[in-house]
Amino acid sequence: MNRRNVIWVLGIGTGVMLLAQPPSLAAGLFGGHDDPIAPVILGVTGILFFAILGRFAARRLNQPSVLGEVLIGIVIGVFGSYLGLELIIVLREGPAVFDVINLALSGQSLDSAAREILGEPAADELLSVLQGPNGGVYMGVAHTVDVFSRYGVIFLLFLVGLKSSVEEMRTVGFEAGRVAILGVVVPFVLGFASMRLLAPEVSINTDMFVAATLGATSVGITAEVLRELGRDSSREGYIIIGAAVIDDILGLIMLAIVSGIIVSGGVDIANVLTIIFLATAFLAGAVYLGPYLLRATVKVLGQLDIVEAKMFTSFMFVMVLAWLANFVGLATIVGAFTAGIILHEGYFKNLGPQNRSVSIRELISPLEVILVPIFFILMGIQVKLESFLEFNVILTAGGLLMAAVLGKVISGWGAGSGANRWLIGFGMMPRGEVGLIFASIGKSLGVITDALFSAVVLMIIVTTLIAPPLIKLATRLDGASVAQ
Repeated sequence: MNRRNVIWVLGIGTGVMLLAQPPSLAAGLFGGHDDPIAPVILGVTGILFFAILGRFAARRLNQPSVLGEVLIGIVIGVFGSYLGLELIIVLREGPAVFDVINLALSGQSLDSAAREILGEPAADELLSVLQGPNGGVYMGVAHTVDVFSRYGVIFLLFLVGLKSSVEEMRTVGFEAGRVAILGVVVPFVLGFASMRLLAPEVSINTDMFVAATLGATSVGITAEVLRELGRDSSREGYIIIGAAVIDDILGLIMLAIVSGIIVSGGVDIANVLTIIFLATAFLAGAVYLGPYLLRATVKVLGQLDIVEAKMFTSFMFVMVLAWLANFVGLATIVGAFTAGIILHEGYFKNLGPQNRSVSIRELISPLEVILVPIFFILMGIQVKLESFLEFNVILTAGGLLMAAVLGKVISGWGAGSGANRWLIGFGMMPRGEVGLIFASIGKSLGVITDALFSAVVLMIIVTTLIAPPLIKLATRLDGASVAQ
């Protein structure tokens, strides 16, 4: 065995040990104190270790890093569950675990809460961990990993926005709007038709909800791939990000309409108008009032060192806008991206000698480098391949996948003639965590069965996995045409 293979074996073995060891090892290996943070350190380090391996493997194969991180997450999830690694069993359930705990804290028994949220097989497996001697510790690790991953996406979109500007986004506003409208309407129509053809026995409400899920766009993966390819500041990059922001608003409106029909049998016009008003007010308020807030903050923090002033101002600004976006019903990443396009170095030009300073990007990048891989590997861990073994699930998923891919590719033609329409269409393709959120809402409303949920999840996974190589292919073809 050559040295490279030895390094791989040792590395993977080390990572497995980090994830497989019982929490008590963190405190008892050297007879140390029972520090509650020790198992969290161990679990997060193990996950980050595998993320590094995935990134390294992807780059060795000349593929986007995010693809390696998601795929190694899938491998860890499947084999970790098969081997009975308790931390992986908890992590695989994702946000549903926290829903179970919230129900239990509200007075419901843990057993009934788990069965209500997860169903029988998954509930039994999770309960065996949570009711064990280390259940609380594993929940602490899972919660920490979940928070870290969410921070990672926020910083990723903030850095993407930092390369943009309000003026640049305005130049592609109409194109982004056309792409977003096509990217929601076309997948909805194709998805509804696919459901009618492949699952005629389900209700119209179910058809509408699944079709609405197909309109979702998760910009996190696309943003990372575009950044690696150096295209995040391109015209296509601006169109994709702008369209994704508009997609989020349109998706919320569609979700409100469909959910209103399901719950009350009719559309709640007041609710829809409220969502439109709050989304518009947030974006307009952030763009026009954000600079005043920034100047006031910089003035207050001006007595600090310029590096401290930049770091504190940037961190607080992105977090405030992320929270406000969530408060009005948008995704936190919309607020993070908005913070990025507003903030620039000019706000700090009077604080001191610039040669002693580092850029905002240089200050935030270390946080993003550590936290973003945790997000992508966690997405992979939460994929349950074993749920895709039924033929009807695969058939339905295949139809939805065709509708999902075709719908977003068509949306790329909403861009101007001078843009790489294939790149834009492929960039809009990943559904990621946004699609999973939509699907989980449908499941909680009782309109999506477990089998149909598996089909939707398979569609989400495939669109998420195939998007990075397709984006890379479209970029290469674009470069080849320019060279000619």
